[in-house]
Amino acid sequence: MRLGVLDVGSNTVHLLVVDAYPGAPPLPAFSHKVELSLAAHLQPDNTLSETGEQRLTSVVSEAMRIAEDKGVQEFTAFATSAVRDADNGDEVLARVQQRTGASIKVLSGDNEARLTFLAARRWFGWSSGRLLVIDIGGGSLEIAAGPDEEPEVVMSLPVGAVRLTREWLTSDPPSAEEVRAMRKHVRAEIARLAGGLLRRGAVDHAVGTSKTFRQLARIAGAAPSSEGIYVKRFLRHSDVATWAERLAGMDRGERARLPGVSEARAGQAPAGAIIADAVMDLMEVSQLEICPWALREGVILRRLDMLT
Repeated sequence: MRLGVLDVGSNTVHLLVVDAYPGAPPLPAFSHKVELSLAAHLQPDNTLSETGEQRLTSVVSEAMRIAEDKGVQEFTAFATSAVRDADNGDEVLARVQQRTGASIKVLSGDNEARLTFLAARRWFGWSSGRLLVIDIGGGSLEIAAGPDEEPEVVMSLPVGAVRLTREWLTSDPPSAEEVRAMRKHVRAEIARLAGGLLRRGAVDHAVGTSKTFRQLARIAGAAPSSEGIYVKRFLRHSDVATWAERLAGMDRGERARLPGVSEARAGQAPAGAIIADAVMDLMEVSQLEICPWALREGVILRRLDMLT
């Protein structure tokens, strides 16, 4: 079966087309990404702007056309924190559906964490033992842990890289005062819930699944994406702590010249590194492994499970 999965994230709208069958790994057939930065279209009254809605409509319409061209037999679409947090998110999606025909489901933060955990568990298998999965998105941070396919504990916190950049970092490079205030806020948010997860038991395998972690790993010397998804990539907390400080001292242009950092994501790189530093420190993770599968693959795997 050829499946199309459209992920409406806070940063990127990503269409992934895969050939998927029960009992086999989903094989990517085509990928289409647009850096929409939907979180940047949240207005002071916490609604998505008309411009943001228009751009989203255009991007979804294009994705639907591509999915048809690629022979997609079943199409599913979901949205995460940027739409989830907007007061008019449901109304915006209803109008997008009227104009494009795409029914976009809003995932809760907890479901986002569960599906990402499922993808990581299937990728690493049972031998990885008690798994900790961390995902830093544009609008939120998701954490899940447990020894099974269904995590014992999930957390979703409003400390995503785009959100924090917009709310806390106004200068380029950010001032020391801005960085300190944001760092204090992030650590307080994570520490509020970290104890409940740590009391569940020691972690055998810590995993990072987001673009933020992949970017930090590449900056710290991990293999580039061109070497393929089966190359193991690790990220040490000591490197994250170092780069969290360095990135905050660079301007956007300097960050964009680093390996693995795109111009579109250079602005949020300091916030992403500060979140990664905080979560690895407070969760007592000295090193994590980068997982090539994440939320989109979790959605696909859950759909395949329903077919068996």
